[in-house]
Amino acid sequence: GLEKTKQQLKSALLVNRHVLIIGPPGVGKTTLAKNIATLLPALECNDCDFHCLPEKPLCPSCLSGKKKTTKNVQGNERFVRLQGSPDLTVEDILGDIDPVKALQFGPTSLQAFSPGKIFRAHNGVLFFDELNRAPQKLQNALLQVLEEGKATLGAYTVDVPVDFIFVATMNPGDSTTEVLSDVLLDRLDVVHMGYPDSSEDELHIVQKQGIHLVEFPEDLLNEAICFIRELRESKDLSRVPSVRCSIGIYERAQAHAFLARRTTVTKQDVLDALLSVLGQRIELKPAVKYVKSAAEFLREQITSKNGFKNKSGCL
Repeated sequence: GLEKTKQQLKSALLVNRHVLIIGPPGVGKTTLAKNIATLLPALECNDCDFHCLPEKPLCPSCLSGKKKTTKNVQGNERFVRLQGSPDLTVEDILGDIDPVKALQFGPTSLQAFSPGKIFRAHNGVLFFDELNRAPQKLQNALLQVLEEGKATLGAYTVDVPVDFIFVATMNPGDSTTEVLSDVLLDRLDVVHMGYPDSSEDELHIVQKQGIHLVEFPEDLLNEAICFIRELRESKDLSRVPSVRCSIGIYERAQAHAFLARRTTVTKQDVLDALLSVLGQRIELKPAVKYVKSAAEFLREQITSKNGFKNKSGCL
């Protein structure tokens, strides 16, 4: 599914654009970024942590002049993930100046530079999850790296000649985050990502990603998925269930059947799993939450649909 999203992403990557994927939690933003890495061709690299090409040494180890052995590195091995957090510093991501080596080689030399995690994405994919959780200082450092291939660390400006595909994500509904500056957004192409286009797509994702313990009748699973998809359209919810929730119901219902020593999931197994899986993944709008809890809301929805029967026609 999500053909429009994938088309936009392929178009941006084709012309070496940096990409920001915007979408709610649990829709597969990380999976999509990982799939980009698997498509990269294998490279013959030096046996170092930074995937230096033999003809283009980058890290201090390869620049030392010592002969290095080479190895074949697959695309998915060149996928580096950064998790956005207020605690992240520029030095954590880009690296820092070693004062002893700075005296020996000069403060602006790569030999004096202790590379950070960003260098491990050299010739690969740098995936920055929840970019809008990174502090403004780190966002500003990324500006220079993405545009000029340089980084300013303290009083020094250091060349960062790394070559990577930059893919970032953000959740537009998360209010406890930093604001992305206009100048940073100006360096990124935005690709919007939503929930699966159809119940058939979501069913396929759930069956592929979820753990399989016992038989789960497809008509019952489709009924449960349609119930989740209808909740996403509810006018009473400010936070709706993600695809992770669909996978959770698929797995937990099977677990209930397995513990009861049955080989097939029943509707009661699904109902028993619903509150545990759904309760914390939805949020009622203020006008609703003052008169009922999430559990009461879900019980009403189940009762009003006589189990899972729905009006969407996706059964």
